Amino acid sequence: MKTKVLLLLLTFFALSVQAQRGVRIGYIDMEYILENVPEYQEANEQLNAKVQKWKIEIEQKKSKVEQMKKDLNAEKVLLTKELIQEKEEDIEILEKEMLKYQQDRFGPEGDLVIQRRLLVQPIQDQVFNAVREIASGRKYDFIFDKSADVVMLYSDKKYDISELVLRRINVVRKQDERKARSKAASEKDKFEAVPNPEVEARQKAADERRDQKAKDLEARRQQKLKEREELKKAYEERRKKLLAEREARKKAAQEAREKKKKEKENKEKENGSEKKNDN
Repeated sequence: MKTKVLLLLLTFFALSVQAQRGVRIGYIDMEYILENVPEYQEANEQLNAKVQKWKIEIEQKKSKVEQMKKDLNAEKVLLTKELIQEKEEDIEILEKEMLKYQQDRFGPEGDLVIQRRLLVQPIQDQVFNAVREIASGRKYDFIFDKSADVVMLYSDKKYDISELVLRRINVVRKQDERKARSKAASEKDKFEAVPNPEVEARQKAADERRDQKAKDLEARRQQKLKEREELKKAYEERRKKLLAEREARKKAAQEAREKKKKEKENKEKENGSEKKNDN
């Protein structure tokens, strides 16, 4: 830190000496610029959502390990030495996995650091390009980054060109968007204006395949409906047949019972007549 401050003091001393010869100095605030670039904000929000998801996953893993430890402590008196050792090994494995996952996500070379670096890099490139153009166009000799590691001991707002950089980035973005729209429109007009037999043939073949596929689907649908109706009809016929057989059996059983009852009554009458004759 002392070395950085010393270097900074020497730099400003040298610049103050050269200021007599018309040296132009400016600075930017990279953090302020990033906060005002929509693409960076959108990507940063997505990254923050990922970070929250990673934190939840880590907490879930940690809770699982803690619960396993509690369960083991409660069950130790009921377990053999081998089972206790086995459960302790399982807990150790899960704990190492949790720590590794945490390191992979939030460590010095973890996903968060890498993705933040990838997130900032395109914006930094835009800022550096804008700074070069502004420095070249407005004849700046030095442009510093206020948010860099080397702390600026003092900075006058009139030397802050952050707004110029932001405006330049927006101009370049709009130019790129116009070029992209113009190119897309040109390609579309070119495609529509100049017939391409090969493209038309491919389109015709694709349309025919689509139509044939639709016909095949409709044919299969009709076949399914026909099969379903036939199954329904067969089921109804079988149902009617079973009902008829059941009614026939029921009627036959009823007739048999009535016949048996009648025979019994006739027999009782005959026995009564015989007893009367004997008397």
